[in-house]
Amino acid sequence: MLNFVPIESSATGPETSGDRDAERARAYARVKFRLGLFSAGLDLAILIWLAFSGASLVLSHELQIVLGRHNGPGWLVMGYAVVLILGFTVIGLPFAISGKVIERRYQLDRQSWAGWLGDELKSLGLELLLGVAALELIYALLRGSPGYWWLWSWAAFVGFTVVMAQLAPVLLLPLFFKFRRLTGDTPEESELIARLTRLGERAHAPIHGVFEWKLGEKSAKANAALTGWGATRRVIVSDTLLQSSTPVEIEAVFAHELGHHAHRHIPKGIGLQSALWLLGFWLSAQALQILTPRLHLQGVSDIAGLPVLALVAMVTGLIFMPLSNAFSRRMERQADDYAFSTIGTAGPLVSGLTKLAQRNLAEVSPPRWKEVLFYSHPSIARRIERAKHWERAQGQGKLQA
Repeated sequence: MLNFVPIESSATGPETSGDRDAERARAYARVKFRLGLFSAGLDLAILIWLAFSGASLVLSHELQIVLGRHNGPGWLVMGYAVVLILGFTVIGLPFAISGKVIERRYQLDRQSWAGWLGDELKSLGLELLLGVAALELIYALLRGSPGYWWLWSWAAFVGFTVVMAQLAPVLLLPLFFKFRRLTGDTPEESELIARLTRLGERAHAPIHGVFEWKLGEKSAKANAALTGWGATRRVIVSDTLLQSSTPVEIEAVFAHELGHHAHRHIPKGIGLQSALWLLGFWLSAQALQILTPRLHLQGVSDIAGLPVLALVAMVTGLIFMPLSNAFSRRMERQADDYAFSTIGTAGPLVSGLTKLAQRNLAEVSPPRWKEVLFYSHPSIARRIERAKHWERAQGQGKLQA
């Protein structure tokens, strides 16, 4: 059973509302972190057991019997993929339910259980569709090009990532959220559209629409983003952010997002991720080559070796997570600096970030080790301190990127 950490009173004097909010955020962060850590640890343990206990061989054999005369390589890969995805979904269901219970306990979740279940089923459908397709491709390459399958698989993954970065706003996000294009029907909308459009033009990032993101139907959290490429590039601003922030604060948050465009962070991020994927696929190929005889697999294309591939991918991701997060935090700092200089002051972004932290129950000042290992963004406290530094450095030109 999950142990929810109670909100403690201040031991040094009268407790303020700020103290209670900060401790509540820390308590929320602790329980979510423990849940995520335990879930990931269990997934890792199951993959190790499948790969090295012989269970994967048994599963593959049983599938061949069930499939009967339809037990060709393609059918076998599909059957194994479906069983594996459904199995991990069932095992992860208690964690997903616990996550929702935590969100509700901290007044962050607004979605009904029926709506949540519908979203979970849609996610499962996408995972089955994309997961089976990806594994069919990988194992077709393993059979057809056992020496270079990892290179061709890597190229396919990179291509898919680039395409989905453009299509996600129009294909995937609408499956889970409603959007309304802001048309300027009210003076407030007109002002916001004008502000954001001008910012986009200054950054040479033409915007094809500003959309209200109906996040409030499901969550009390707030967010905003610049999504898509080319003709699909659009601004999405959650209704919760529109309700709680001033136009200049929203403008500053959006200027931060434009900073990512101005510094070409999307292609740089894809470049780093592609390099890590290349290493991961190469390590997977080496692991399969070494372990195939030891695990009694019938060649590198034996579907029973899939847990080895998943295990290498997971371990590689965990090992390089600090590097990836450090790269991401650096990009976030650059985007903050861009927002400061574009707006001309750090105040609106600091105010906007503070409100976002309060709404999202973000841990303002997490332990340094936790930030280094697991945070893709600098902590709110560090971002505010950098904003103060930027203000002090105006006219001196001494702020380092």
